[in-house]
Amino acid sequence: MDATLASIVAAAAPLIYAAVGEAITERAGIVNLSLDGSILLSAMAGFAIAYTTGSVGLGFLAAAAVSSLVALIVAWSGIGLRLSQVAVGFVLTLLGTDLSSYLGESFAHQPGPSVTPLSIPVLSDIPIIGRALFGQNLSVYGSLILVLAAAWFLARSRTGLELRAIGERPEAAHARGIAVNRYRYLAAAVGGALVGVAGAAFSLDQKLGWSDGHTTGFGWIALAIVIFGGWQPIRVAVGCYLFGALQVVALRLQDDLPGLAQILPSLPFPLMIFTLVVVNSAGLRRMLSRSPRLTRWLLPEPPAALGRNFVPE
Repeated sequence: MDATLASIVAAAAPLIYAAVGEAITERAGIVNLSLDGSILLSAMAGFAIAYTTGSVGLGFLAAAAVSSLVALIVAWSGIGLRLSQVAVGFVLTLLGTDLSSYLGESFAHQPGPSVTPLSIPVLSDIPIIGRALFGQNLSVYGSLILVLAAAWFLARSRTGLELRAIGERPEAAHARGIAVNRYRYLAAAVGGALVGVAGAAFSLDQKLGWSDGHTTGFGWIALAIVIFGGWQPIRVAVGCYLFGALQVVALRLQDDLPGLAQILPSLPFPLMIFTLVVVNSAGLRRMLSRSPRLTRWLLPEPPAALGRNFVPE
């Protein structure tokens, strides 16, 4: 039991970085659909830098910088060029995927450094949860801290409340003196950096090393989990842990049901479609209309200004 829980928490860690990062970005009204390519590119960059320098920390920093730059390009395309954020995100997904294949060719299947395990004495011996929460490494601990910090930031801090305001009603936020587009650039940079950390967490911890298409599909999974989680960090984390449990179960049953390991890579696409259908189901909303609180919990609304460019008058 302890080992299974620990495996689930570890498997979910990279997805938590990506999904929480995207949730922060989208809360500000920027929709970044480049995640799949960004994670691939940052996973390659993180491993390449760590392999070249021998420093895992530099690998994570490089991965964060690469993905943050991609997210800033998405934000600039909408804010500066007034282009469709969705279209630019799709293009950057394809570009990131191809660049990771081309630039990472010489690093493919090479042994390299990885995140060092770091169990916390005494706490890791707590029955059931000890190994899962305190017997991991810094990458996993960071994902746990991120969930709590992001939840507090968005719900309790002044900056977080202003960030949510510009994602809902940017015109009203602007009228109150909030620098809408500056906040959006900042949210894109921070959210993109977290997506990059997810890429490095894959290649330097969960899926050690680099190979072509190393993390294909995980960006789409993260996007689906953001919708499933209603753009709320705690619920987003629950979605990541559910998917982590699915991965662990698939691996445990691989010998008995070998076909399951082949099905898993195709899951992100039906998962994303199903999530979008449920969230946008008018019929289901009518069924739940008598309970507004239940409707908000089961069928969360996206930020009202998501993907909509704001031009100050």
